[in-house]
Amino acid sequence: MTPRATWSIDRATKAITGAAITPQQPSRDAILPALRMPLQRNNNDENTAFSPTGGLPTLVRIDRGSDFLSHTVAQAPGAFAVPIQDLPAYRPELKDTVENLNRCAQRTFFAAPPGYTHAPTASVRPGTTRGGRVPVAESMEFSVFVEQLLEWIAWWNTEHSSQALGRRTPLEARQQDPTPIHDIDRSLLWAFTLEDDGRIRTLTTSGVQWNNRYHVGEWMAGGADAGTKIRMRCLPHHDHEIEVFDATTGKHLGTAHLADAATDEQRRALRRSKDAEKRRLARALAQASRRTRPKYTAVTRTEQPKRLGALTSAEADPALTTAHPTDAAELALPDLIPPTTAPSHWRTPAAPRPTNRPDPT
Repeated sequence: MTPRATWSIDRATKAITGAAITPQQPSRDAILPALRMPLQRNNNDENTAFSPTGGLPTLVRIDRGSDFLSHTVAQAPGAFAVPIQDLPAYRPELKDTVENLNRCAQRTFFAAPPGYTHAPTASVRPGTTRGGRVPVAESMEFSVFVEQLLEWIAWWNTEHSSQALGRRTPLEARQQDPTPIHDIDRSLLWAFTLEDDGRIRTLTTSGVQWNNRYHVGEWMAGGADAGTKIRMRCLPHHDHEIEVFDATTGKHLGTAHLADAATDEQRRALRRSKDAEKRRLARALAQASRRTRPKYTAVTRTEQPKRLGALTSAEADPALTTAHPTDAAELALPDLIPPTTAPSHWRTPAAPRPTNRPDPT
């Protein structure tokens, strides 16, 4: 597991206004929460490491990663008339603030926990210059890593001083900045950073149907709202939880969770089954791609050698049937739609010319 951090930073005060940590390569589901946190500001009850930084930005500058340039990310700030500027590729000097933040975080935080990939090790294999895999007993739990990273972010915002800010902390620079801060009503943030497929659904007594699965919530108890036309939104890849809105008024009705969700034991069993199937296919592919030299008989007189390896017809036919599936042309029904005469303006193949060869008799 290689944790990744996606964060947003105020270019004027160098304050980290939002961050989202994922155990794998981040995508839209990490970028959108990092954009959402600055808009919450003092309304963020779960984490105070970013308060009171944030507010409605006047411009958002993003990298040219495929997830940053997605329609969902571009549409989120556009809901509040905030323009987005995508920086050109291979121009790190245009994003010096976030590049400096990444460098400082790498030197003062990421290098300390176990499992740092750039740290030297006692035993280095030939051809490798970086550390290998850390044993599980020596690695850090993901929750502990997130806790320490949030503590470092709080230190960066409230205790760390910078020469560029006149030896002030980012929080002090933000408090002394006379630029007005515009906050957003928390009720308007329900639909922010959430994807909408554009379909209008009907709320039933079984819940909300999406992707052939039902989502239910406590607010649906009694079925009083059955028949209401609704629209649903959710974070990308977060199909276990959706937000339900009234299709007419746009009012947020509540959160719905996946009904009859699989247990952890079922998920682990399914993962083991998929891993076993993956190993079986890998062995079959390796065996099929393995080149074996043919073997021939030894001769004691002038003759061509004979190839060894006996094979019966009963063994060959099933193998050929499996390796060569039935051609689609054999499954066609030529008499289903009878052919008609081609229109006169079509260019048809020329008829074969008769040959004037003499009769061999």
